[in-house]
Amino acid sequence: MATARELRFLRTFCRSCRDLQGPQSRAFSALVPGVSQVDNSSDFLGKKPHRKHPGILHLPHVRLPQALANAAQLLLLERPVRGIEKQVEALTNYLWSRHLPVEPEELQRRAANLEKKFLETQDATQTEEKLREAVLRALRKTTYHWQELSYNEELSLLYMAARLDGGFAAVLRAFHEIKARVPEFKPQTLMDFGSGTGSVTWAAHSTWGQSLREYMCVDSSAAMLGLAEKLLKGGSESGKPCIPGVFFRQFLPVSPKVQFDVTVAAFALSELPSRADRLEVVQNLWRKTSHFMVLVENGTKAGHRLLMDVRNLVLREKEKSPLDLEPSFVFAPCPHELPCPQLSDSKPLACSFSQAYHPIPFSWNKKPKEEMFSMVILAKGSPKEAHHWPRITQPVLRRPRHVHCHLCCPDGHMQHAVVTARRHGRDLYRCARVSSWGDLLPVITSSESPPSPAEEPPES
Repeated sequence: MATARELRFLRTFCRSCRDLQGPQSRAFSALVPGVSQVDNSSDFLGKKPHRKHPGILHLPHVRLPQALANAAQLLLLERPVRGIEKQVEALTNYLWSRHLPVEPEELQRRAANLEKKFLETQDATQTEEKLREAVLRALRKTTYHWQELSYNEELSLLYMAARLDGGFAAVLRAFHEIKARVPEFKPQTLMDFGSGTGSVTWAAHSTWGQSLREYMCVDSSAAMLGLAEKLLKGGSESGKPCIPGVFFRQFLPVSPKVQFDVTVAAFALSELPSRADRLEVVQNLWRKTSHFMVLVENGTKAGHRLLMDVRNLVLREKEKSPLDLEPSFVFAPCPHELPCPQLSDSKPLACSFSQAYHPIPFSWNKKPKEEMFSMVILAKGSPKEAHHWPRITQPVLRRPRHVHCHLCCPDGHMQHAVVTARRHGRDLYRCARVSSWGDLLPVITSSESPPSPAEEPPES
C-alpha cells in the first residue's frame, strides 16, 4: 500500500505532466498546418462504424497459404542446407542493404573530380599512367561494388527460405489496396516480371482467385522458374498445380498487342544492372498494362528513389504513345502527381510501409515479423476525386484527447497534423484514432495558412 509521501509525489507528478502536456500540444497544433474538415461531402462513412472507414487499408498479420507453406517446408526437408539459419540471415541483410549500381556518367564525374584533386595536391609531373592508377584505386575504395546475382538451384532455395513470406506479405498488401478501393475490378490476366519463387501469383490468387484465369511468370533464371513450379505443385515435379493457368517463360512477350489487366515487378527492378535497363522494362510493362501496374521494392532510400524515378518516367510519357489513348494516374500511395516531398526535403526519407506477417514455420523462424517495403501503383483511366485523401506516412501516435498524424497531402506537401475532437470534430478525430500507417485519412485539407498561436481561441 502506498504511503502518504508517495501519494503526494504521484499527485504532484501527474499535475506537472498535465500542465506540461496541455500548453505544448495546443501551441504545436497551432503551428502545424491544420486539417480543415472531414470529407462529409461524399458521405464516406455511410452506415459503417469509424473503425471501418474506407480509408483503412492496412491488413492484420498475413499468413502464407497453407499449401505454399507446406511445399516450402517439404522442399527444404528434401534438400537441407547446412547452416541455413545463418545463411538466410546473411542473404536477407545483403538484399536489404543493397544499393543500386552506379551509372557510367556518375563514375566519369567522380573520376574527373578525383583526377583534379590529385593534380592539385600531388606532383603535377607524375606520369599519366600513375595518375590513372591512383584514380582507379580511389574509385574502388569509394564506389559501391554492385554484382548481379546468378540464381542457381541452391541460391534459389535459400532465397525462398529468406524472402518468400515477406515478399508475399508486401505484394498482398499492394493488391489489397486495389481490391479495397476498386471492389468492382475483376482482373482476368496478370504478368509478373522477375517472378522468382512465384509469391506474386499466390498473392494475386489470394486476392482475386475467382476471376484470374491466366498468370504469366517471367524470370531470367531457369532455376527460379523450376522452383516456382514445384511450389505450385506441392513441392514435387509431377503433382497437380494448386493454381490453374500459370505459365512460365524467361523473356517478356515481344508483341505490344499482348495486354494484361495487371502487371507486376516486385523486388525485380533493383536487380537490373542500369537505369536504362530499368526504364526499358518499365516502358514495356506499361505498354502491356490495361489497368494496373504494381511496382514493389525494399522500403529503403534506394528502393524509394528507384520507384520515384520510374513513376516520373510514366507520368512524363503518358498519352505520348498511340497505343495508350487512356489517361493514366498514380493510384497509390501518392495522393498527387507532384514531386515526392519525402525526397525534396533537406534530409530525404524513404516513403515506406510496414506489413506484419507470420513467416514460414521453420524451427528457427516462428516469431511474427514486419516487412518494410515501398510501392507505386500506376493505373490507366480517370482517377476518382473522392479518393484524393492524404496518406498517413508514419506510425500514428495516439495520445490522450489528441492524435498525431504525418500526412502526404494532395497539394504535394507533407503535413504533421495534431487532430483533436474539439478543433476538427468527432468524426475526424475518431477516424484518425483508428487509422494506421499506410491508411488514407478521409479529410479535405486546408490550402490556407493556419492561424497564428495568438489567433487561436484558448482551450479550456
